[in-house]
Amino acid sequence: MSLIVGLDIGGTTTKLVGLENGNLFGFTRVKASDAYTSASGGLGKFLNETGRRLQDVSEIHITGVGAVHIGDELFGCPTHHVPEFDCVGSGGLHLAGLEQAIVVSMGTGTSIVAARGSRVEHVIGSGVGGGTLQGLADQMIDMQDFDTIAELANQGDLGMVDLTIGDITTAEIPGLTSDATASNFGKMEDLASVEDLAAGIINLVFQSVGTASVLAARLNQLDTIIITGNLSLIPLGKIVLEGFAKLYSLSFVIPDNSEFATAVGAALIS
Repeated sequence: MSLIVGLDIGGTTTKLVGLENGNLFGFTRVKASDAYTSASGGLGKFLNETGRRLQDVSEIHITGVGAVHIGDELFGCPTHHVPEFDCVGSGGLHLAGLEQAIVVSMGTGTSIVAARGSRVEHVIGSGVGGGTLQGLADQMIDMQDFDTIAELANQGDLGMVDLTIGDITTAEIPGLTSDATASNFGKMEDLASVEDLAAGIINLVFQSVGTASVLAARLNQLDTIIITGNLSLIPLGKIVLEGFAKLYSLSFVIPDNSEFATAVGAALIS
């Protein structure tokens, strides 16, 4: 049996997945202050949780911004460095069970690729992502924990912070609904709550990424967009993207284990 470990060393989180006989297993995540500590700790956690031994691992496929800090071996296991954009595309397609799509990786920042089988092209990137969400939430509601922010946002009212088309005109605008956003945080009622602000922050991030994703899809003549990365798990974000899907007649897909897509891609690419 040949066990390959896909290792994605991100800006804040490191993710691992095992690939053995064509099967993915052992989805693992860790956080640490530096790339090597994160990679070594993540490998140890993966082995412990899956009941495998170090000698069972035939190769470690490494990607992500922290991959540059890992040499050609980790604890004696040979490593293979894989381009991150290729991993984003291949992992997204595999998890979604699709042959072609725009694949979006929402991490600290955002990367967008066009994936057609094994051919992956980087379309564009954005500095808007998890770091934006965390930074704005820190300054506006004094919170940085993603789960807490997401939970608060579920109880928020976007009508207290965002200006909509319906707020500024009663006329019908072709292609837009009255509840479409005219300006993020363009309303900001005095009585806006912490929950409302959290909802506004998440809406801003996902609408920004959603807009770039739609443009990427149209540029590449694709009608499906796969969302991956840590932010893909935020419930309100999914609702925002569902609105984009209806507005622009596109399909947004968030597959199971979407946050591990880049690690999955690393494991799959030889």
